[in-house]
Amino acid sequence: MSDPVLEIDINIETGDWPDLVPDLEQTVATAARAAIARARLDGPGAELSVLLTGNGEMAALNEKWRGKSGPTNVLSFPGELDGDGPAMIGDIVLALETIAAEASAARISAPDHFSHLVVHGVLHLLGFDHETDREAEEMESLETEILESIGIADPYAAGKPALSGSVS
Repeated sequence: MSDPVLEIDINIETGDWPDLVPDLEQTVATAARAAIARARLDGPGAELSVLLTGNGEMAALNEKWRGKSGPTNVLSFPGELDGDGPAMIGDIVLALETIAAEASAARISAPDHFSHLVVHGVLHLLGFDHETDREAEEMESLETEILESIGIADPYAAGKPALSGSVS
């Protein structure tokens, strides 16, 4: 099986994202492609939309779609994987201030944490979840494997500080 062609539409709504993640487009592409390849999405191609925003917009989306107050680090909105033509995997939304604060608290690089959240969001779009302990273990193991394949250390390793935001 070959790697699917992936078209990524990145929209920066607010914030100075290039300061947080200097090679933004390449970072998104590397993380998303690694997640898709590992999840074995096959077909004529795929499309992914990425919205980069701030805590204000993220809090509004989190309230509207999940009924939870306050911002979170990433939200995923699945698209249509079946049908003719490229699969519209869906949309992921990431919050600048939350990601920066989490990376700082965990003492990890912001680009590495951002990559982790892109992988996490894409896996949600592909049907993975962490509602049960078994699902969480499977998803975390897959995330760790994908991140390792792109040179990023295990974010769940023992001794790493817990992150404050929720991942959806």
